[in-house]
Amino acid sequence: MWLNPSNPQLNREGELHHLLSLEGLPAEILWQILDTAKSFVGVKVKKVPLLRGKAIFNLFFEPSTRTRTTFEIAAKRLSADVINLNISASSSTKCESLLDTVDNLSAMHADMFVVRHSESGAPHFIARHVAPEIHVINAGDGRHAHPTQGLLDMYTIRHYKKDFSGLRVAIVGDLLHSRVARSQIHALTTLGCPEIRVIAPKTLLPAHVEQLGAHVYHDMRQGLKDVDVVMMLRLQSERMQGALLPSAQEFYKYYGLTEDKLALAKPDAIVLHPGPMNRGVEIDSSVADGKQSVILPQVTFGIAIRMAVMSILAGSRGVSGRESRVKTDNHGSPVTRDS
Repeated sequence: MWLNPSNPQLNREGELHHLLSLEGLPAEILWQILDTAKSFVGVKVKKVPLLRGKAIFNLFFEPSTRTRTTFEIAAKRLSADVINLNISASSSTKCESLLDTVDNLSAMHADMFVVRHSESGAPHFIARHVAPEIHVINAGDGRHAHPTQGLLDMYTIRHYKKDFSGLRVAIVGDLLHSRVARSQIHALTTLGCPEIRVIAPKTLLPAHVEQLGAHVYHDMRQGLKDVDVVMMLRLQSERMQGALLPSAQEFYKYYGLTEDKLALAKPDAIVLHPGPMNRGVEIDSSVADGKQSVILPQVTFGIAIRMAVMSILAGSRGVSGRESRVKTDNHGSPVTRDS
């Protein structure tokens, strides 16, 4: 196998070949993705030819709206041929195995699979079995990881705060079931954020979260004191087994982000949420729609991040410090040899 044995996401030259998790990726790779995404933000042309002739298969074994849509938009803006498959309503209901599904789609000359699955590790499993020329992107697997969401959150923070080195960041809510939170913590740590706080009731905290470098708070008001960034999480009732919370109303009382709680953060603190939001449960509408909210820009930046990841994987051009290998013209638009 020509992939790096210590990290199967990289080839032996250290170039990104799959994006499965942010855990273990070097900072240079994360900076490359963020810098490449910056070249796509604000590009006026609707299409660039970086993925012309490539076939991108969106394999969603789990429902999704914004992630699936932004991946589709990103691929089409890169001029790829996009095939959207709702696997949960097709082959899996006919008892076809995961590998048989992937093998059949590979035979249709797929170049890249974007995979969302309810089981942790499913994209890793697929990546181990596809042909070497096929790339796999994890669009969210179980409770494990959501790397492109983590990256778009990092892009959003960088856009508004410029530098990670002096930030206090609070992640609030249902960390136990959140693949987003895990990706956020790994990315923040890799990019040099000195203080990561996690705020949640004991029943919604994963074991050993402190070992990831996070400081645990159970009191939201204490945890939000003087933070620069507030990252809210969705309360994932569909993944909960047993009575982990008395009620949604009780959760909102103690852990919902309201204007008075946000006032404890720094005056220029920004508020993020991966969506979909449960207004009146995780966040008050006055905050979600307020001047400190950057929730809608997150969605916009998500398109650029997914364009960046797909273009880097398709090109496998390597890393040169923190500089993106995607070239731009005099107007800042990405170009390729055939453009």
